[in-house]
Parts: sequence; C-alpha cells; structure tokens
Amino acid sequence: MESSKEVGNGFESAEQQFSFLIGEGHVGVRLDQFLSLCLSDVSRSQISASIRDKIIVVNGSPRKNSYRLKKGETVMGHVAGEIPLEVQAEKIDFDILYEDEWLLFICKPPGLVVHPGSGNHSGTLVNGLVHYCSSIAAVGDSVRPGIVHRLDKDTSGVMVVAKTDSVHRDLVNCFKEHQLEKEYLTLVQGIPKRYSGRIVASIGRHHIHRQRMAVKEFGGKYAATNWELIECFVGGLSLMKVRIETGRTHQIRVHMAHLGLPVVGDTVYGGKSRIEYPRQMLHASRLILQHPVTGRKMDVKAPLWHDFASVLEGLEPVTEENW
Repeated sequence: MESSKEVGNGFESAEQQFSFLIGEGHVGVRLDQFLSLCLSDVSRSQISASIRDKIIVVNGSPRKNSYRLKKGETVMGHVAGEIPLEVQAEKIDFDILYEDEWLLFICKPPGLVVHPGSGNHSGTLVNGLVHYCSSIAAVGDSVRPGIVHRLDKDTSGVMVVAKTDSVHRDLVNCFKEHQLEKEYLTLVQGIPKRYSGRIVASIGRHHIHRQRMAVKEFGGKYAATNWELIECFVGGLSLMKVRIETGRTHQIRVHMAHLGLPVVGDTVYGGKSRIEYPRQMLHASRLILQHPVTGRKMDVKAPLWHDFASVLEGLEPVTEENW
C-alpha cells in the first residue's frame, strides 16, 4: 500500500482528505476493514457511514463496505464528522402493524428518513424506534440498529425491524437471498399497452449524476420488476401493483421511468408535471416472509397512506363513456 498521507495518527481530524494506493498486501481485503486499519483514530461506524454516504470512493466510484480491494486501485475521500455511537431516542410517529418479542412490522410515513447519515443525525425512523423500544439500540449496526432494509424518504409503507441480534442476522440473510415477497402500489404517468408485464434491466449509478440511478447496459446490477395494471384514470394516469424480485436502489422508480411510465410526483426520474403532488406516489403495501423464530408465514399489509389515498380520490376512473 502506498499513501499520499501518513497512515494512522497522522490525521489531524476526521474531515482531512486521504488517498491510498492498494498494494499486494491488501488485495482482497474489505474496504471498511482496510480503512479501519489505516485510520486508527476514526471509529468503524464513521467509516461505514462515510462509505454508505459515498464520500469515500474507489477509483472514483462509490463502493459498498464489503467491497474487496484490488491491486492498483486508489481509495480516496474523507471521513464524515463524528456520528454519535448511540442513536438518540426521539419520539417519532409511526404505525405498528405487528409486534412480538423478536420483531415488529411498522408503516413508515412519507418524508421520514430511515436512519441517521450525513446531514440527518436526528429525526429519523431509527431515532423513533430506539425511543419506542430502547433494546433495539443494541441490535445490529450502531448507526442503523434493527434495520434490515430501507424505503426512500418519500416512499411510505411496510417495513420489518429486528428486535434481537439473531433475528437481525436471519432477516438480513432473508433479504439477501430474496426469500420474501415485496409488493408496492404506485401511480404512474401514462397508460401501459398491456395489463401486466415484467422488466429485467440492470441498474447502476448514472454516469454523470452520481446521486441518481439508471438502467445500465453494462456494469449495472441485475434487477427484475413485475407490474400489473389495477385502474386507469382520465388524464393518462394508471394505478399499478408492483412486485420486485430484487431490491436495488430506486428500482421501481428507475424501471417505471425506463418503461415510459414514471412514478407520479417523482421529481428525480419523473420530470416536470403541470400538477403538484405531495410526494412520489409510491407505497410499500405488502411484505411476506417466514418468521425467523416461529416459522410462521407473515403476510403484513400497510394501508395506503392518506396523502396517496387523497390523490386517488380526486381522480376520475376511465370508463367506456369517457375513454
């Protein structure tokens, strides 16, 4: 390994820039483990959060904590300021759909960030979970206790949260192996030519706008989405049920836009609209998985959030008379 900065205690603060060139001795080492060795005065949670927030890159591209390094690659960036090792408990409103001693299913409100990160150290779902059940603070990642999957800030709907470490590990594996079913409801701009369909298109970072995702012909990750038309409305809008086989970042929003049916209210992938909507009309309506402890089939549904329901109430369904 070669470095443009002194390794170890040569760093004056967590915000200082660094650049490391990977040599033979660190080939195959996880990115987060490598940085923990090099930045001995920085906490592991800070490093993990900085990698997730994409302020640490490998050869100019964001990578996961688990990324295995290759010879000749350059790791550069900076570590974000100290994130509290203990998430502060705050009273955050969310509906509980089911709960037992091992896990709980909640309905996440729109506009709520799931866990603390750069610029969001408080006011998140995790802060609310720790307030509701203090023992969750010790489950899994210290910055994301209990969390095994996420929903976008402006997406509402059902999420499962672990209350013990063993259940956390089981649920993480469940999501990794796609041993569950996830259904969403979404309102899209446009009328599909068929009543149902399936799109398989790899998704990766946009080559210019790095905070956005895009369908990639090369270099993306496999992603598959199934959709079914529920109802059409005057004005060229459609209510659809969507089931995702994979869980890529922004998957439904990217795939729907790629089909020419962007999610209504999505200002990132949907473009401009003459009508202002409260948020992107996307709701995680159903989550089906096997309970890690009891083995029971859990089929949990989240009622449509009231702002989404209000938008639908204001639309006129397409009939033979107005088609």
